[in-house]
Amino acid sequence: MSNVYFIPAGSCAKEASVRLLQAILERENVTLADQVPIKVHFGEKGNRTYLKPEMYDGLIDFLQGQGKECRFSETSVLYGGERFCREKHLKLAAAHGFTRIPACIEDGANGEEAVDVKVGLKHFRSCAVAKGLADAEQILVCSHFKGHKLAGFGGAVKQLSMGCAAKGGKMAMHLSVKPKIFNLFCKHCGLCASRCQVKAITVTPKKAVIDHEKCIGCGACFSICRHHAVSILTWAGLKSMLFGKNSFREKLVEYAYAAHHGKKNIYLNFAMSVTRGCDCEPLPMRACIPDIGIFASTDPVAIDQACLDAAEKAGKKFSGSEQLAYAEEIGLGSRKYELIEI
Repeated sequence: MSNVYFIPAGSCAKEASVRLLQAILERENVTLADQVPIKVHFGEKGNRTYLKPEMYDGLIDFLQGQGKECRFSETSVLYGGERFCREKHLKLAAAHGFTRIPACIEDGANGEEAVDVKVGLKHFRSCAVAKGLADAEQILVCSHFKGHKLAGFGGAVKQLSMGCAAKGGKMAMHLSVKPKIFNLFCKHCGLCASRCQVKAITVTPKKAVIDHEKCIGCGACFSICRHHAVSILTWAGLKSMLFGKNSFREKLVEYAYAAHHGKKNIYLNFAMSVTRGCDCEPLPMRACIPDIGIFASTDPVAIDQACLDAAEKAGKKFSGSEQLAYAEEIGLGSRKYELIEI
């Protein structure tokens, strides 16, 4: 059983988050690392219900007061838009006000910087975690609890998995396929071949080919191709994405395991402005239940279970609880928790 600390809505979020962080440090025998990346979501362009930068001011004040270095941490997304690459993503972060401390896209300019974290689980033997986060001793994982079309809900586990994965990892979770080069668009520049870690790409003046026997599906070629000649949209991939929800949710959990394993992470879930859709959706949304409050734990499974239970009590039952059962099965955390109101 894990402890989950809670402050109900109505308290100042800036002060409440600090009180919860202090509770974790004092009661859970956790020591802050010298450098603490704050894993956030900068919000998609057009979205209005992501966690605003001022929500983190208290945490930043506290960390800096303890002499710790901190930064806003994010990763690039698999699809197009304002968060596809580092340059555009950082512009969006600045436009949304994330300027008080450095903002860092932890998987490189195009999502290609990853560390292969060994897990040896059902779906993955290893997971491509963003290098900056894989190298971190500790992560302060701040999650907006809300719904999600594929995962059922988004909280600490999803922020750990999809949020901490490099672009190849996101591709592996969503599509489970290897990329293909369309020579109609290929300029045969050789950039993809030069970046391929396993030398799976052959480029000649007439065509480029990926050897799927060698390919590990890291997605680097897809990420860096300037000519949009590398595709991940195959029939097998689309079928997996549209109809493989259960395996997708298990894959999320395995990536969360990779990002959590060996670290003294701290988790804060903000169950406020709880929407049916996620912060990746480029449109304004309305809350589907009243604000609940802020939760904190060292256990990503327990904190998500506590949020699911609280949301159901407030009138909204989200799907996706089976991912927490799988998370408990593989040792990521416990669904049993004691809720301690601060």
